[in-house]
Amino acid sequence: MGGCAGSRRRFSDSEGEETVPEPRLPLLDHQGAHWKNAVGFCHKRTSGNQSHVDPGPTPIPHNSSSRFDCNSVSTAAVLLADILPTLVIKLLAPLGLHLLPYSPRVLVSGICAAGSFVLVAFSHSVGTSLCGVVFASISSGLGEVTFLSLTAFYPRAVISWWSSGTGGAGLLGALSYLGLTQAGLSPQQTLLSMLGIPALLLASYFLLLTSPEAQDPGGEEEAESAARQPLIRTEAPESKPGSSSSLSLRERWTVFKGLLWYIVPLVVVYFAEYFINQGLFELLFFWNTSLSHAQQYRWYQMLYQAGVFASRSSLRCCRIRFTWALALLQCLNLVFLLADVWFGFLPSIYLVFLIILYEGLLGGAAYVNTFHNIALETSDEHREFAMAATCISDTLGISLSGLLALPLHDFLCQLS
Repeated sequence: MGGCAGSRRRFSDSEGEETVPEPRLPLLDHQGAHWKNAVGFCHKRTSGNQSHVDPGPTPIPHNSSSRFDCNSVSTAAVLLADILPTLVIKLLAPLGLHLLPYSPRVLVSGICAAGSFVLVAFSHSVGTSLCGVVFASISSGLGEVTFLSLTAFYPRAVISWWSSGTGGAGLLGALSYLGLTQAGLSPQQTLLSMLGIPALLLASYFLLLTSPEAQDPGGEEEAESAARQPLIRTEAPESKPGSSSSLSLRERWTVFKGLLWYIVPLVVVYFAEYFINQGLFELLFFWNTSLSHAQQYRWYQMLYQAGVFASRSSLRCCRIRFTWALALLQCLNLVFLLADVWFGFLPSIYLVFLIILYEGLLGGAAYVNTFHNIALETSDEHREFAMAATCISDTLGISLSGLLALPLHDFLCQLS
């Protein structure tokens, strides 16, 4: 059913409209649809919030008087260009994005992703490069809120595949940039070689995913879901996914208040995580190693993404209900690495490598378990809205971290 017009009918209509259900698939076709959807959701991340900012090769003057070998433009500045458009999209998404059909959203996301690669590849100024970053942010924000909302129409297992795909995208991006530049390709050639990724995004959506009407949104986790305490109590019978557009503002606010138990710790995790990534990575610079400053930064990014990928793919073997514990541990990471930047007590870069890998594990685990728990504890009627509303968590945490990391970077770079 992957690419035929009939199977795409549900995506081309807005979520609130009713469509005629299609007959259930036979068992073999159902198994094939499961793997199609698993692979489809695994491919749904292109460029995103895992900003890979390279402080070395860019022609930005360094502060040679500082022991940190700082760039005059903090990586946090690029982070803000990458995250603020995403923040706007995610703030507005729960209010009216559901009225826009899925297919145009996916198409815009793919076009913006391709545009970001081209703009940055051919850029000769900081302003043009930041415009490319903004395009990447639009692609990421619109894509994430779209596909997380779309999981409401599929078996809950696709959340695990989605999370694994987002983690794998970050790792693939960091590894490919590290590998291709180490192999001798210029940053421009490396970026242009990535233009196939947006095409893969569009192909996986329009050709791979099956019609959601033929899926069973419950599946193997129905028993577990029934035993869990719902986030929102309601006397009304549950309706099928696709009715979130009928929720009143009062109902949306009630659902949102119930989600705060998961939203707040995820905001804290991402605040600490990206304060480390964009405020401290550049300053965790070791002179007693053969790696250049730019190479050290790339290794930090790659190890962080490896940790994220491993933990986002761990849902079937490890599930965490109380994500507050992950937020606390990530804050301890932030305090420890900030102390090392200030006092310089870690003797080897390899100890920092281990801590950054651990940081990625905590961040990935917080993300996948948050959305998994919400999928289990919200009714079918509320699930699509809940997924879209919770998307704001990571973006809000990253935005706050970028705002604070900018003055911290400037202050530390003044130190001799």
